[in-house]
Amino acid sequence: MAVHKNQSMAEMSSRQKMINLMYIVLTAMLALNVSSDVLNGFNQVQQGLDRSNRTLTARNQALLGELEAWYQKYPKVDKAPLYEAQHMCDVTDSLYNYIDSLKMAIVRVCDGPKANPQHIVAQDNLDAAAQVMLPPTGKKGAELRARIDRYRNYIVSLLNDGQKQKSIEEALSTATVKTSNGKKKWEESMFENMPSIAAVTLLSKLQNDIRFSQGVLLNQLLTGLDTGELRVNSIEAFVVPDSRIVMRGQKYTARIVMAAVDTMQRPKVYVNGSMLNNNKGLYEVGTGSVGTFNYSGWIEVTGRDGTVTKREFKSSYTVIEPMASISATMMNVFYAGIDNPVSIAVSGVPQQSIQATMTNGTLVKSGDHWVAHSSAIGKECTISVTAELDGTRTNVGSATFRVRKLPDPTPFIAWRDAQGNTQEYKGGKPFAKGTLLAARGLDAAIDDDLLKIDYRVVSFEMVLFDQMGNAMSERSAGANFSDRQRAAMRNMKHGKRFYISRVKATGPDGVTRDISPMEVIVN
Repeated sequence: MAVHKNQSMAEMSSRQKMINLMYIVLTAMLALNVSSDVLNGFNQVQQGLDRSNRTLTARNQALLGELEAWYQKYPKVDKAPLYEAQHMCDVTDSLYNYIDSLKMAIVRVCDGPKANPQHIVAQDNLDAAAQVMLPPTGKKGAELRARIDRYRNYIVSLLNDGQKQKSIEEALSTATVKTSNGKKKWEESMFENMPSIAAVTLLSKLQNDIRFSQGVLLNQLLTGLDTGELRVNSIEAFVVPDSRIVMRGQKYTARIVMAAVDTMQRPKVYVNGSMLNNNKGLYEVGTGSVGTFNYSGWIEVTGRDGTVTKREFKSSYTVIEPMASISATMMNVFYAGIDNPVSIAVSGVPQQSIQATMTNGTLVKSGDHWVAHSSAIGKECTISVTAELDGTRTNVGSATFRVRKLPDPTPFIAWRDAQGNTQEYKGGKPFAKGTLLAARGLDAAIDDDLLKIDYRVVSFEMVLFDQMGNAMSERSAGANFSDRQRAAMRNMKHGKRFYISRVKATGPDGVTRDISPMEVIVN
C-alpha cells in the first residue's frame, strides 16, 4: 500500500499556481479583441482542462478505492471516515455534473439542440452565457454561486489543516469582484459579455478546482490511516508542473515523483530517454516557440531486496505568447484634451516590471494605473507594452485607440430637493417658481453612461416675451443669473415660458463652444 504521509503542501501549491495562472491568462485575453486566434487559444486551454479533469477524476476514484480497500482489510475499525469520504464524493460528483449541465445549456443556446461542448461552433457568441446564467433570462449563475458556497464551506469544515483550508477558500471563492466601474457579483464577472467558448472554459476551470478540493480531503483521510506498516504495493509516477501554460521565453518547470519512495534513496528519472542529472526529479526545458509539447519517460527505484521497480509517465505543457491587457478605463476611445484613465496589466508580472509608451500623445503612470493625453483629433494612438520576463525586457502587446473631440455638454439648472440632494432641471417641463429663484444659475456637463465631465458656463441669454408677444433678451456674463434676469423671473406668472440660449461653455480641453438652448416652464 502506498504511503500518503509524504503528501506535501508543495505539490498542492504547484497545482493551485497552475490553475490560478490559467485564470489570469484567460482574463487578460478577454481584455483584448476576441479574434479567431484568441478563440483558438481558448480551445487549447479548454482541451487541456478537460484532460486534467479526467486525470483528477481518475486519481480521486483511485484514492477512494484505496480507502475502501483499507477498511475491508481492517473491518473492525470505525468506518465513520469512510462513510464521510463516500458522502463527500457523492456531493462532489453532484456539483461537477451540475456544472456539466450548465456548459451544455450554454452551448445549446448558441449551437442548437445538437450542440457539443467539445466542438463549439459559435465560439464568439457573447449572449449565450448571460442568457443562461444571468437575469432577466436566467438565474443559474446565482444558483451556481450558492451551490459552490455550500460545497466550499462543507469541504473546509472537514479539513484539519489551516493552510489547506485557506487554499480551498481561495480556489472556490465567490466573493464580489471590484472593477473600475464599481462592484460586480461573482456570476456577473464570470458570464457578462463572455464569449461562449470562454464561459465553458471558465466552468471547466471551476470543475478542476472542485476535483482538486476533493483530492485534498481524500489525501487527508488516507494520511490519517495508521496500521504501523509501510504500504508499497501501489507505486505510481506523477508529474507535478509549476504550470502547464508558459509564456514564450520562460522556462517550463516540472517535478517528477513517485507516490511512495524510500527516503534513504532517490529514484532514477528518465525523460525522453535521457536520465535527469539532479536527484530531485526536477525537469526544466527552454521554450523558444509556442504550441503544445508532449514528453514521457519512466522512474526506476531499487527495493531493499535489489529488485527494480519501473513506472512510466507522460505529460505535456503549452507555451503561449506573453499577453498584455490594455484598456481605457471609461471608454473604448480617447477624448482629446483631457486625461483618459488606462488600465495596463500583464499576466503574472508585477506593475513595477511593466513599461508602456504611446504614439500621438503622452502616457503617464499614476499608482497602478496610467493616464493618456492626446490632442490628435481624428488620429489613432497606439499603446505598446513591455515587461521584464526572466531578466529580459520583452514586448508583450499593444492596443490602438481612436482620438475623438470631446462631445458638447447639456445645460441644466441645479437645485436641491427636500432631502438636500442635488437635482438637475434640463427644461421642457414645469419648474417650480420658488425653486427657480433659489437656483444659482446655469450649469453644463456631459453626464452619460461613459463620461461625467463638468463644463464652465461663460455666458448665456434669457429670452422671454411680453404681453404683446415681443421678445426681450437679458444677458448674463457668467454662470449666475443676473439681477435683471432674476427680476424678470419674479414677475413671471405660472405657465409662462422663457428660453435660455446662446450658451457658451468651456470644457477641460480648453475649448469654448456654443451649446444647445433649453426651454423653462414656470410653474
